[in-house]
Amino acid sequence: MSQLAEGARPERITTERLVLRKIVPEDVDAMVALHADPDAVRHRPEGLRGAEHSTRLFSAWLDHWNEFGFGYWALELVGTKELVGFGGLQMASDDWAGTYLNVFYRLFPEFWGRGYAPEMVVAAVEWGRRVYPHLPIFIITPTVNVSARRVAEKVGFIQVREAFFQGAVNCFFRSPG
Repeated sequence: MSQLAEGARPERITTERLVLRKIVPEDVDAMVALHADPDAVRHRPEGLRGAEHSTRLFSAWLDHWNEFGFGYWALELVGTKELVGFGGLQMASDDWAGTYLNVFYRLFPEFWGRGYAPEMVVAAVEWGRRVYPHLPIFIITPTVNVSARRVAEKVGFIQVREAFFQGAVNCFFRSPG
């Protein structure tokens, strides 16, 4: 298990409008519902995969938290605790980039266009830079996902590559610094 410095565990981070909190097993139904929404996954090459696949994926998210002490958060509105989606950072690696922090964000469609994804990404990158300053941080998104690409650019990520990855041609955006 990767050990984080005392105080570096990101179980709860608050931004102006969001609470980024550690996922818990009770969040699985919301994650399954999100991944069952055809609009939410329309840019994923695998599309809708069913509850069993989403449950396994959620279990992998929990495993990442257990192994590394951080991972994808449940994203809630400050004050109301209404769940808007999931996002955060996970440790990843591949032959091209080596070890890096992968930024992920997926929101329920009714929360799109309100700036929540960029707000979460900024908080995640600030935490990642502080705790893992030696690791590059990437957003990898299918080239057809114009909205996700716009988020990456809005928060200052720079496109450094376009390549086939996880079943589709993807844009690789790297955080500067």
